[in-house]
Amino acid sequence: MKTVFVSGRFNVLHPGHVRLLQFARECGDRLVVGLEPDSLAGHDAHVPELLRLEGVRSCSYVDEAFVLKGSVVETILAMQPAIVVKGREHEHRQNDEKPAVESYGGKLLFSSGEVVFTSRDLIRREFSSSSARTWSAPVAFMARHGISFERLRELLKQFSGLRVLVVGDLIIDEYISCDPLGMSQEDPTLVVKPIDSKRFVGGAGIVAAHAVGLGAGAALLSVVGDDHEANFAREVLTQARVKSSFVEDRTRPTTLKTRYRCQGKTLLRVSRLHQAAVAAELADQIVRHAHSLQSSTDLLIFSDFNYGVLPQDVVNEITVVFRAAGATLCADSQSSSQVGDVARFKGMDLLTPTEREARLSVRNTGDGLNMLAETLRSMAGAKHVLLKLGQEGAFVCPLSGPNQPSSPDQIEALNPVPKDVAGAGDSMLIAAGMALAVGANIWEAACLGSIAAAIQVGRVGNTPISLAEIREVLAG
Repeated sequence: MKTVFVSGRFNVLHPGHVRLLQFARECGDRLVVGLEPDSLAGHDAHVPELLRLEGVRSCSYVDEAFVLKGSVVETILAMQPAIVVKGREHEHRQNDEKPAVESYGGKLLFSSGEVVFTSRDLIRREFSSSSARTWSAPVAFMARHGISFERLRELLKQFSGLRVLVVGDLIIDEYISCDPLGMSQEDPTLVVKPIDSKRFVGGAGIVAAHAVGLGAGAALLSVVGDDHEANFAREVLTQARVKSSFVEDRTRPTTLKTRYRCQGKTLLRVSRLHQAAVAAELADQIVRHAHSLQSSTDLLIFSDFNYGVLPQDVVNEITVVFRAAGATLCADSQSSSQVGDVARFKGMDLLTPTEREARLSVRNTGDGLNMLAETLRSMAGAKHVLLKLGQEGAFVCPLSGPNQPSSPDQIEALNPVPKDVAGAGDSMLIAAGMALAVGANIWEAACLGSIAAAIQVGRVGNTPISLAEIREVLAG
C-alpha cells in the first residue's frame, strides 16, 4: 500500500487545502496528514490544534490525521511514506523534507492545485475587502443643486490644514467571526464556533481617525477606564495620528461592543459599558481640556452615544466657548440600543440624526420628514439637519429664511449592497462637517457625507476613510 504524507497548519480547511489533499490522495492508496502543533506554530496557530485536527479529519480524502510530536523531517523518517506532497508555492524554495525523503527512496511532489491564500486571509478577507464597485456619486442630486465634480474635488483639497476636535464616547468594536454548527437539540438556539476576532476603535475615536484620513489634523477628547481596551485605543489612535486626551474613570470600563458574525451577517451584539454620567470632577476635567484646545480648533464635533461622557453642563459650556471662537459646530447623538436627545445640542451648524432619533427627540411619530426635520432644526436652533434614512439615503433640511429660501431634498443611498452599516453615520458626520468648515453649502456637504458613508458600509469594521477613496468616486 502506497502511503502519501502531507503536513501543515490548516487553520481553516479552505479550497486550496482541499485541492492539495485531493491531489495527494490521487498519488497513492492512503493519505496521512500531520498537523503542526500549537506549541510550534505559535501565533500562526489561529485555531486550537484539536479544532484544526477535527477539520482535517472531516475531509473525505484523508485516511488518518494526527498532531505532530516532533519535526516534520523526524516524522517522515519514522513513517517513510512513499510520497510527500507540498503546495506548488514551495517548489522553488528550500525544502528540508527532500533529503529525508530521498534517503529511503521516496519522492517529494508538489501539488498542481496551488494554495494561493492562507486560512487567516480567508477569515479576514471580509474585513479588508471593500465593495467599492457597488457605489457611485449622487449624480442626480448634484445636478438638481448645480454641484460639479470639480467643485467637490476643490473642497477636498481644502480639508488639508483643518483642525478638528472630536468630543464624545470612545468605543472599542470587536468582531468575532464564527462558523455555523447548527441548531441546538435541547433548545432553539443557534450554535456557532468562534474562528477569529478583530478589534477596531469606534465611536468618537473613529470620527477623529476619519478626519485624519481625510487630510485634517484631529484631536480626540474622551473618557476611558483603566483597562486593556483603553491601552488598545491609545495605540491605535497614535498610529492613526490622532492626538488623544483621555480622562480616566476607574469606576467604569472602556465601552466594548462585541459583534458575533457568521457568513457575513451579525448574529448578536454584546455591549460592556457604563451609562451613568461622569462625576462632576471628571466633567470639569473634560471642559478644561476642551477650553485648552479652543484656539487651535476650526471644527468641533460632538459624537454622543449617551454613555455618560457628555452631560448637559459639559455640552453647554463647551458650545458657548467654541461658538464664540467661530468654530463650525456639529453633533450626532445616537439612540439605537440606548435613548438620547439630539435636540439638546443647541446652536449647531449641523445635526445628523436618524429618523428614529429625530422622532424621539421631538416626540413626534406622525409628521412627515419635512415637518420632522424642520421641527428638530427649529427646536435645537440648528442651521442644517441631515436626517439619515438608512437604505433610503438621507433627507437634507437646510436653513431657510427671507434671504435664504430653500426647500429640503433627499439624497439617495449610494451603496445598494452594504456589508456592515455600523459606522456609516460617523463617516457621514465628519465628512459633511469638514465640508461645511471649509465653506461648502449644505448640498455639497451632504454629497461628500453620503459618499463617505457609502465607502464605509462597503467594508466590515471601522477603518478610517481616505481622501483617495473619495477622489476615486469623484473621478467618475
